[in-house]
Amino acid sequence: MNNYDIKNSKNNNITINNNINNNILNNKEWNNLVKFHGHSCPGLAIGYKVAEYVKKYYKPSEDEELIAIVENDSCGVDAIQYMLSCTFGKGNLIFKDYGKHVYTIYHRNGNGEAIRIYVKNVLEDFRKIREKYTKNNLSEKEQEEYNKIKNEIASKILNMDYKELLVVKKVPIKEPKRAKLYNSIPCNVCGEYFMEIKGRIYDGKIVCLECFEKLLNEDDK
Repeated sequence: MNNYDIKNSKNNNITINNNINNNILNNKEWNNLVKFHGHSCPGLAIGYKVAEYVKKYYKPSEDEELIAIVENDSCGVDAIQYMLSCTFGKGNLIFKDYGKHVYTIYHRNGNGEAIRIYVKNVLEDFRKIREKYTKNNLSEKEQEEYNKIKNEIASKILNMDYKELLVVKKVPIKEPKRAKLYNSIPCNVCGEYFMEIKGRIYDGKIVCLECFEKLLNEDDK
């Protein structure tokens, strides 16, 4: 199978290959990802599974050729950045604040089609546990218990069938524009330079967004 050969059915649902790595917790990439993110947790495990699935069809991005459109800003997005090399800095990680565990992956050689990955609601039990442990300051013992539970749930997710966890479809997509560089200009209030397209005009002055918000707040007082 080449990088773009993703088989799909008539309704665009993609056939998922359920290869599971039962030694995932000893996997070097997972452990490096945990170091990058700072801790192991269920959300990071979800991002790992999504990125692991994507890597079956696409190589990690060397520059901007692979694009990830993420619909949440949870822990899992760090896996997309680390494993697929889709980052905010390069402009090939696009954030849409929809609050969904949805990841749309597009390659610039993809002929207008992307794969959309929706993560099923597998964290409901964890949410209830998290509410219990995060209402108050935890004792050292409670924190240890909570960390153990998080690792157990993360391990369960890491070893789930893709079919249990993911709904994958081919979707049409308008190719996102490449990252563009804009000129920087000085703010007429603070003097700091900012990207010109982020400017606002206030009382006839060109100001940065930060100063604009401060000036508006002063007007409201």
